[in-house]
Amino acid sequence: MARFIFVTGGVVSSLGKGIASASLGALLQARGYKVLLRKLEPYINVDPGTMNPFQHGEVFVTDDGAETDLDLGHYERFTGVNTTRFDAVSTGRIYSDVIANERRGDYLGATVQVIPHITDAIKHAILKNTEHVDFAICEIGGTVGDIEGLPFLEAIRQLRNDVGYRNSLFIHLTLVPYIPTAGELKTKPTQHSVQELQSKGIQPDILLCRSDRPIGLEERRKLALFCNVKPECVIEALDVPTIYQVPISYHEQGLDSEVCKHFGLESKTAPDLSIWEKIVETLKRPEGDVTIGVIGKYTELLDAYKSLHQALIHGGIANKIHVNIEWIDAVQLEDGNKATLIERLSHLHGILVPGAFGERGALGKMAAIQYAREHKIPFFGICFGLQMAVLEALKNIGGYKEASSTEFEPTSMPAIALMTEWAKGDVVQKYFPGGDLGGTMRLGNYECKLQTDSKTYDIYKSKLISERHRHRYEVNTEYLEKIEKCGLSIVGTTVDGLLPEIAERKDHPWFVAVQFHPEFKSRPFKPHPLFTSFVEAALNQNRLV
Repeated sequence: MARFIFVTGGVVSSLGKGIASASLGALLQARGYKVLLRKLEPYINVDPGTMNPFQHGEVFVTDDGAETDLDLGHYERFTGVNTTRFDAVSTGRIYSDVIANERRGDYLGATVQVIPHITDAIKHAILKNTEHVDFAICEIGGTVGDIEGLPFLEAIRQLRNDVGYRNSLFIHLTLVPYIPTAGELKTKPTQHSVQELQSKGIQPDILLCRSDRPIGLEERRKLALFCNVKPECVIEALDVPTIYQVPISYHEQGLDSEVCKHFGLESKTAPDLSIWEKIVETLKRPEGDVTIGVIGKYTELLDAYKSLHQALIHGGIANKIHVNIEWIDAVQLEDGNKATLIERLSHLHGILVPGAFGERGALGKMAAIQYAREHKIPFFGICFGLQMAVLEALKNIGGYKEASSTEFEPTSMPAIALMTEWAKGDVVQKYFPGGDLGGTMRLGNYECKLQTDSKTYDIYKSKLISERHRHRYEVNTEYLEKIEKCGLSIVGTTVDGLLPEIAERKDHPWFVAVQFHPEFKSRPFKPHPLFTSFVEAALNQNRLV
């Protein structure tokens, strides 16, 4: 039977429950245990697929095609365990399932209520597929006191009674702020947060206290006394230079030891953290650096590019260098002013155009792609970036000024067109314009076959690859001949050969654009080969400058 760890948060949001959960998962893995991580999200959306990136940040896509919270990306990057659609549970999904059950008559005419029907559905979601793991770590989104989170807190309160004290553990992540005018750390916010949690029937077993400076012995004693936890279970969660140092920091503070003690696993050997020590050492002492510009449209909220940001860092780790990332708003490049392009792009060693939706910023992205193409700067296009590379080639090399995407406008040359039907295994999936937006894209893992005379084949060293997708528009195969004549070679397609997946320029040192999202599969201990190669090309560019 799995042991369950529930991670809640208090005082303020964005304290890092996702990183904390992922780091604990990594520590337990390093002790030889098998882990599963799951996010319980109180928002009423079924999933974040239709949410504005400025509000929610990145939508992380799993192998099986679920659109999920960005914390699932942290889980995968820290543990290497691929998450699934069952590891992202929202209020919207729970209520949808319960209402569907009621319509079928599953409740035998009973009045459907939050307790027991909603809480039972939450417990069922928590317990699902946990039979073959040692630990299931469940993060509760939001903060204690949020009205949306009450059913989830009630569900995990009940679940402790169901599985027993020795098979469950409550960790509460909270903030211990430093007040400069008083010259001291304040424990009262944590006390109030724990009191709020206790009022819901949950007594935390471990306090994980975020702070920008060490928490003194007196403050720890006060927290232990007023929050009803053991002094050794008040764990510092200090700010560190890189998130990949968090597992090491938590181990030094004794988090994993206290977790094992709670479950009666004191005799298990200490974890081997050499892989994390090596990563941190590389990040602290790089052998060089490069500057890469990301030409995006959500640059005001960098959480919108969380996986992309980390994948670039991983590429730097693989090359033992530091990657400086410049986040450039594509709208600022839309006027096509040559002086602006030179000022913003000329010093870059690599240019990356990431995924996006909508027309805003498209002209700026094409201007950046043209600059990279003409000045032989390594270029990497992802999803929307591939589509903009196609339009840039048709417009500026082929002279087809009318070439456009049907996502933007009606056009006489729909080089990028809406995809209304595609195959997922043996199942044909369809999208009808005007229908639901959520979950109706080409989502999740699809295989791609590569031409053996391509740079991408040299990078992957495989004829067949599998990558995650999230898009509704595709390169229109009717214009492939025109695209090829513009110097953009299609070197990767779906296995059936029907859909273009990868384009390259043979006349360029490194110009690769892909329809999928390779950033979702990159790990600090296993950097994605495309990002490793791109950063290496940027390093070579730096040496030429």
